[in-house]
Order: sequence, then structure tokens, then C-alpha cells
Amino acid sequence: MTSASERAAARLAWTRATLGDATLELSSASSDASFRSYWRAERGGKTWVVMDSPPAQEDPRPWLHIGERLASAGIHVPKVYASDLEQGFLLIEDLGTHLYLPRLNDETADPLYSDAMDALLLMQTRVEHADLPPFDHAMLMKGLEVMPEWFLQRHFGYTPTCGEWDVLEAAFTTIIHNALEQPRCFVHRDYHSRNLLIVDHNTPGVIDFQGALSGPITYDLASLLRDAYVVWPRQRVENWVESYRGKLLHAGVIDATTTRKQFLRWFDLTGLHRHVRVLGQFYRLWYRDGKPGYLADVPRVYDYIISVASSYPELADFVELLKRHAEGHDLTQVNA
Repeated sequence: MTSASERAAARLAWTRATLGDATLELSSASSDASFRSYWRAERGGKTWVVMDSPPAQEDPRPWLHIGERLASAGIHVPKVYASDLEQGFLLIEDLGTHLYLPRLNDETADPLYSDAMDALLLMQTRVEHADLPPFDHAMLMKGLEVMPEWFLQRHFGYTPTCGEWDVLEAAFTTIIHNALEQPRCFVHRDYHSRNLLIVDHNTPGVIDFQGALSGPITYDLASLLRDAYVVWPRQRVENWVESYRGKLLHAGVIDATTTRKQFLRWFDLTGLHRHVRVLGQFYRLWYRDGKPGYLADVPRVYDYIISVASSYPELADFVELLKRHAEGHDLTQVNA
């Protein structure tokens, strides 16, 4: 296995050779929850980003293939200037540092989300998805099961009783059925404020799309508007959801039989799937991978689950189960 220092040396040598500058240095641009990392290079006032995607852990080819589709549909994804797929290095366009998350506020939210929803509509109407891995029953269930494994069992050290497993299974069945009954489309899977950037033209810039699937039409909308990193008043969210339903109606993706109430249920329960998974995933990132940076966001994710699920009577037992184990605990604190 290559050490971190060896990987850094190979990354720098490749970048210097690619850009023809033996004095060039790299600075950290960002990292994510995977093995992938990003590094910024600068020369003569121009900047590039080097994506380091170790092939054994994070094959860069899906990123390239999905990026080509998105670019062809008019989405602003990073251009690729050079690549070495054997080593897992790509020299790509620097979309800058203006992420949506720190720029979102009461005044900017409407125009920023409008841009993001316009781009989302392009993805859902222009990007081929039939050959992508399906967001099917097995994958939906796999995502939900992360929560009891890492939140209840690993974090709290609690194994649900047979009756509690029944409650979990009933809730998961409701959530999965909701996802499977929706029209299918291209799904980015992480379409949120840390993966969208404000850029000079054709905004937003879109990143972290390599895990795209063919899945439910409200998944990315829920990722955007029920973001794990920012909270908006429920009525404002529902107004945005309804405006997007109107876009889909106008585009002919759905018809009038998909009522406001039906579409909101799709949105709510699809977002619930994402948050149940993320609740487990954030603890897995700490306990398994040693990445504590996501723990501060756990209370927001948990509150999303409780508030949304409480609106649906068929999920009342699920809400009670979670509250029974989590209420009164500081969810940002982990065990040794």
C-alpha cells in the first residue's frame, strides 16, 4: 500500500510534469467523505485543481463518464485538462471557493435555489439515466440499514428488540415504497450546498456527481432543500417544492395527476430516506473511518427525521422508537 507521503510525492510530480513547471506547489483545496481529495495548483494568476482519486479505492472513471453526460446537458461541471487513470490523477477546472453553503441566507436563498433547480431540471430532462445503477429496493434498504447498525447499535450500544425491528421494518417499507412509486430520472445523490458553487457563468458549478444513479424524481430536490447542513422554515421549503413541481409539469415530466399533496409526500419521505441513512453514515464516518467532521451536523439531521416523520401517522411508532433512545443525549458526543 502506498504511504501518504509517497502518494503526495507522486501527485506533485505528476502535476509538475503535466503543467511543465518544476517549481509548482500544491495546496489542499478540499476533501470529502471518501478516499478522494482535491489540491489547488497556481501559476501566473491561473489556477487548476488536481483530483486525487486512488483507483483501488475510488475509481476515477465514473466521475469522468458522468461528468461528460452532465456537460453535454449544459450543466457546469469541471472541465478535464489532463488525466492519468492508472495513478488516479486528474487536472480539472478550478470552479473556485464560493460554495453555496456560506452564501445562503434569507436574501440569497431564492435566487441561488432557483439557479440550482434550473440545473436540476436539466439533469432530470436531458441526462440519460437508464443504464446507470438503479436506486432499487435493495439499494434503498441498504441505505436505511446503516442507521440501526451505526446509530442504535454502535453508537448507543443498543440492539433493538424483535418488536422494535418490526417497527423499523414497517417504517422502512413505507419509505421504500414511496421512492419506488415515483418517476425515474438521473439522480446526482449529493445535490446540496457543499457540492454547488457560485461561478461566473452558467451557475451553479456542480461537483461530486460520480455516484449518480437512476432513481426517484424527488431525491435530489430533497437533498437540495432539506440539506443536512442548513435548515429553512417548513413553509418556505414547501413553496420551493411546489415551484419545482410546476417546472416538472411544464416540462411534461409529470402530469396533473401528481397533485401538490402527492408530490410533497414523495419529497418528504424521500428526504426521510436520505436523512435516516445519513444519521447512520455520519457515525460510521467517525467510528469506522476516524472522520469526526460530520458529527456537528447530526442534531440537524436527527431533527429533520423527527419533524418530517411526525407529519405522517404511519411513522408514529418509528418516531417514538428514535426518541426513546436519543432524547436527552448530546448527539455530537461519541464513545471512545
